[in-house]
Amino acid sequence: MEENCAAARHQWKFFRAGGFDQVLLETGDDLLALSQLDNKLWSALSCPIKGVEFDQRTLQLIDSDGDGHIRVPEILSAAEWAGKCLNSPLPLAQGSQGVMLSAISNETEEGLQILGAARTILTNLGKSDAELITVADTCNSETILAQTRFNGDGIITAASAEDERLAGWINDIISCMGSETDRSGEPGITRDMIERFSAETSQWLAWQQMELVGVACKLPENAIELWHSAKSKIDDFFIRCSMAAFDSRAATMMNSSDECLAALAPRNLSESSAEIAALPLSAVSANGSLDLTQGINPAWEETISKLRNDVIRPLLGDTAVLTSDQWNELKSAVALYDVWWSTRIETTVTTLGIDRLNQWQKEEPESALLSLIDQDLALKPAFDAIVVVERLTRYCRDLLPLANNFVSFRDFYTGHGKAIFQSGSLFLDGRSFELCITVTDVAKHALLANLSRVYLVYCDCVRNGGNDKMTIAAAITNGDSDQLLVGRNGIFYDRRGVDWDATIVRIVEHPISIRQAFWDPYKRIGKMVGEAIQKMAAARSKANEEKAVAEIIPAGAKKPDAKPAQQAFDVGKFAGIFAAVGLAIGAIGTAIASILTGFFKLPWWQMPLVLVGIMLFISGPSILLAWFKLRQRNLGRLLDANGWAVNTRAKINIPFGASLTGMARLPQGAITSLFDPFAEKKRPWKRWVIIIAIGILTVTACVWWMGGGKIK
Repeated sequence: MEENCAAARHQWKFFRAGGFDQVLLETGDDLLALSQLDNKLWSALSCPIKGVEFDQRTLQLIDSDGDGHIRVPEILSAAEWAGKCLNSPLPLAQGSQGVMLSAISNETEEGLQILGAARTILTNLGKSDAELITVADTCNSETILAQTRFNGDGIITAASAEDERLAGWINDIISCMGSETDRSGEPGITRDMIERFSAETSQWLAWQQMELVGVACKLPENAIELWHSAKSKIDDFFIRCSMAAFDSRAATMMNSSDECLAALAPRNLSESSAEIAALPLSAVSANGSLDLTQGINPAWEETISKLRNDVIRPLLGDTAVLTSDQWNELKSAVALYDVWWSTRIETTVTTLGIDRLNQWQKEEPESALLSLIDQDLALKPAFDAIVVVERLTRYCRDLLPLANNFVSFRDFYTGHGKAIFQSGSLFLDGRSFELCITVTDVAKHALLANLSRVYLVYCDCVRNGGNDKMTIAAAITNGDSDQLLVGRNGIFYDRRGVDWDATIVRIVEHPISIRQAFWDPYKRIGKMVGEAIQKMAAARSKANEEKAVAEIIPAGAKKPDAKPAQQAFDVGKFAGIFAAVGLAIGAIGTAIASILTGFFKLPWWQMPLVLVGIMLFISGPSILLAWFKLRQRNLGRLLDANGWAVNTRAKINIPFGASLTGMARLPQGAITSLFDPFAEKKRPWKRWVIIIAIGILTVTACVWWMGGGKIK
């Protein structure tokens, strides 16, 4: 009751970033009181295990249901369990690589079990005097478990048996039944595997020992299958022979007809095995005997030869000619054998051979192997505690950093290192982009990430000749997008500092900055004017080429690209066009003169305002639209597209967004030489044009001033 009251009285600290209030977690008490914090104040309610830059083993231990996501109840459960295992919550906030033995609670049964397991681990590692157990200590399973034959997982290996005879049986069971991986990393067997091996061995041996009445001996493994493949064909042969004995005319008709043989004669017989196999097994005659050594249909020679060796010779002896009576005797014997064979069990133990299986039945090692399993399971509580020690050391190291990237996004908004969803830094176009997220499906991610209102470039990253691959989405939050094109290359550095070759494969366009929005209309106008000038220049160049060709090719000669004859020059039509062009030029000139006249009639202090107004008229809509979209940039949609359940409007405002993109700047105090040996040479006429224009404007202004604001 007192603990609940204390938790209810816990004083929380909040900081505002990203447009919302976030809880500040600094102490172990903050972690233990998380159950009292309203879930609506959590920044995230779920995050995936994969695709985040955090210790995967720790996330797996927290993910109690194993569904691949970390959720609020699992965070709370981990914090509560760690608090019960410690004397005080202080180690949860120290961020050390482990936990002091003195900090583990000795007042609870679980705490005592963890403490004993921790001392066992340190002793096996040769660190019995150590007072600190680290995550690295608990991960050194080979060294910890090398000191004992048993480790409490219910799996025994060949090393678990001191008797070589039992070790041999363990290896044999593994070869037949497969294996389970022991905690030591070696293949081993379980109680169920031993019992199944013993049961199947007993059943198979019992089947082998069944008495067969009327059968001289047992046949090879594949004899029954071979028998069924040839029986109907041999039956067919003896029936044909019976027909030949019944009627002499059938002796000829029951053999291959002339038409069948004539049809096969011109064909490639190696490709006609089915047609040949359909012919009689051997030449049909009234004597009704089958010569097993010669005169057999070529398609059946191999089958009959195997049948003679595997079935006929064991049951009838070494006979070269099979009569009808012998065939009937053989069918009766095999029928009895077939009944026995149908009762067999399908098992992999037969790979060891009957002699080895008889040895199992004679030695009866099953009880000894099961005893080893019992000895191993007797240590289960102690060795399970080793896993619990690992859990505690990892929680002391990782639980607070995880909470500060889940309950709040402190690391992302305060710059205390990278957040767990930031996979690295992309260097491209003279800039570095810090908000990079690992993506598995670009199309699926872009569908939802488009709602974030963030300019994104998706890059395929490869290294080691393309053997290692990954895809990232990088947020462009400062600068411009003029040189960001699909196919452009950059370098991506992951959280370990490993460099990857990055290539842009997709772009999601949104405003990047106010500065870009201001200059964007002028760039578009400049681009349109440039394209128009290029088209005019190209048309003029083509016209000059055609004119030159016309002058070079003699009159009457055939031109390379003959065109339809041009119509005669129409003077009236040309005069009308010329007059229209003149009127248009005059109208434009009049309009410009009127604008300039009105501009110079303004008071001097209004002229800059007019210029500013014109610029706002051109750039204003673009700036306004960009301002609205930049205010809507949302980190949550980026993370939601990656499997997160973000619980708040995590905004990326303009100043914070600018901090996520590093611009290229010269180092402070750098010495710069302005001399460029390859700079374009300056032309004096540009300077004179500027001087004349300034002079005209100055004279005009003076005349306007002396004229009282009127141009005379």
